Amino acid sequence: MADKPKVVLAFSGGLDTSFCVPYLIEKGYEVHTLYVNTGGADENEAKAIEARANELGAAGHTAVDAGPALWETFVVPFVMGGARYQDRYPLLCSDRYVITMEMARLAHEIGADAVAHGCTAMGNDQFRFDQSLRSLSGLPILAPIRDIQGVTDKPRQYEMDDLARRGFDVAAEAKRYTINENVLGVTISGSEIDELRAPDVASHKLTRPRAEWPEDSLRVSIAFDQGVPVGVNGSAASGVGILNELNDAFGAYGVGRGIYTGDTIVGLKGRIVFECPGIDVLLTAHKALEELTLSKRQNAFKPLVATEWTDLVFGGLFFEPLRDDLEALLRSTQRGVTGTVTVETTGGSCLAVAVDTSNALMDDGAVYAQKASWSAKDAEGFIRIAGNASALAAKKRWAAVSGDRA
Repeated sequence: MADKPKVVLAFSGGLDTSFCVPYLIEKGYEVHTLYVNTGGADENEAKAIEARANELGAAGHTAVDAGPALWETFVVPFVMGGARYQDRYPLLCSDRYVITMEMARLAHEIGADAVAHGCTAMGNDQFRFDQSLRSLSGLPILAPIRDIQGVTDKPRQYEMDDLARRGFDVAAEAKRYTINENVLGVTISGSEIDELRAPDVASHKLTRPRAEWPEDSLRVSIAFDQGVPVGVNGSAASGVGILNELNDAFGAYGVGRGIYTGDTIVGLKGRIVFECPGIDVLLTAHKALEELTLSKRQNAFKPLVATEWTDLVFGGLFFEPLRDDLEALLRSTQRGVTGTVTVETTGGSCLAVAVDTSNALMDDGAVYAQKASWSAKDAEGFIRIAGNASALAAKKRWAAVSGDRA
């Protein structure tokens, strides 16, 4: 008998990917599950995911710690850019690209005949996975959830019924919400969120509800070196360590929670709850430092580059060469973005309340609206010259509108 074709399945242990294992086995594949831990599970949870894969019949299971890779490839340039998708969403989906890189690596290592994921036909992630895998490998891409959507309009119920029929249980939480979690944060959809109703308290994962916020305010200092976060409260830390610490500290105050309805890659409106305390704090702190250390022209132009970078990453084009070009410019702007920022919260949001940097582009002899090295006469002359063309145009326009030809 010929060997069965091998398939590498991106596996999280959730409803969709759990369904995929016996489905692919039934289709004749030898299934090798791959769990890429991007910060969404501790050691016990990772062991439970492996046990789930084995229970479902996987021929092999591989677990990869990709938190550091996610920090380097996504978090650092994202914080440097500072642009959220549609000014709202902080790209918590971006671990998909690290996952696909690991899928391609494992597929090559074991000589796989195909790769597979558990994305639906109606979401963004199918594009991100398919496009990335096409960019990294020439292997066929299998998508069991898309397959069953050709035979049912209630795929989640179909999956739960199928797993139950095979004797596998389904977590109660999976029956209500679709949850994606990594070191960046968590997104929650399904149930009342999809129905445009107020999210239930059960949708809180990283952030605490208002009634549970501490009474005392919280202040934390974050150190940056050329735009890269390198420490918290005077202690050096790894990128993943920084995010974990900030997620815990500021999540207790409800920082970083949002409800977002956005335009998706596939042309639908998508509504989610997202929570990202650490990302929120890093973006706030970095912006405060950058405002002081970048020139006026850099501060004006850089958001255009950052927005394009963000649109590429959200839209599944992480491996588009333009992303590298844009990122090179973003990194170039960060040469002087070094210093320490103190961030404070009393709950719900955070503010950068103090900045310490030797690279501030400020004149020691000048204070805004108070004193400067030029005279009052200099200022009056500057106003007349700098605004002259606009004043002339406005007078001409007003004369035409009012009929005053004087």
